Amino acid sequence: MNDGKKDEFEIDERIQYTDHMSEIIKKAEREGHFDDLPGKGKPLKLRNDYMNPPEKQLYKTLKDNNFLPRWVELANEIDHLKVELQTLEGKERRKKIKEINKKIKAYNYACPPSLQKNKVEE
Repeated sequence: MNDGKKDEFEIDERIQYTDHMSEIIKKAEREGHFDDLPGKGKPLKLRNDYMNPPEKQLYKTLKDNNFLPRWVELANEIDHLKVELQTLEGKERRKKIKEINKKIKAYNYACPPSLQKNKVEE
């Protein structure tokens, strides 16, 4: 019963997500609105009091053993592939884009929603 039309519930993966808040922040950075903030250039004093003790211990153990979550490994692989992509043309470039987009899809399923990436287009 498929007459070439998309099912009304099928997601079109070509839709690009635009994070409006990030765009506003980037514009403010370009215009210099953050240049005179107190503490600029100094290390942040981050606290992780929001974590419960078992979760805190888990992250400490992972960090101490140099273990990266799968989505972080995928992000590193994607970045490396994007650098390789810059030197390719034609069929090889299209093949590399497919590989990158496959990894981006896996990354987006594994990472926190706020860190998801858009697919690479030709």
